[in-house]
Amino acid sequence: MKILVVDDEKDVRALFEQRFRREIRSGQFAFTFAYSGEEALDFLHAHPSEVVLILSDINMPGMSGLELLKRIRQEYAAPPPPLPPQVMMITAYGDEESHQQALQLGANDFLTKPVDFTALKAKLTSMASHEN
Repeated sequence: MKILVVDDEKDVRALFEQRFRREIRSGQFAFTFAYSGEEALDFLHAHPSEVVLILSDINMPGMSGLELLKRIRQEYAAPPPPLPPQVMMITAYGDEESHQQALQLGANDFLTKPVDFTALKAKLTSMASHEN
């Protein structure tokens, strides 16, 4: 399963690669990293049918994760191909307003920082098994 992680904090890459080392090695998950909403859209345009899941931070300079989510849902609203990617929003703030806004914009799930990697791994594994 191809996963695009969007976060302006560069250390997120090392964290994901460490926590999912076994799954990456086995080919179960393939992570790509974008450090802004704009970079994420560029990647999606260049690889339109590859990404199955997007994990995006909400609070980023420039294009916020909510703005990215809105753009993804506008651009990938048409029926397949390609299937629209699943989008999970990640935020340091568990505030209800961001949560509601993300859901209204079409987020599939919502996580708070610090990310519970055990729970995330279980969700991703479940999604991957439904994908096949």
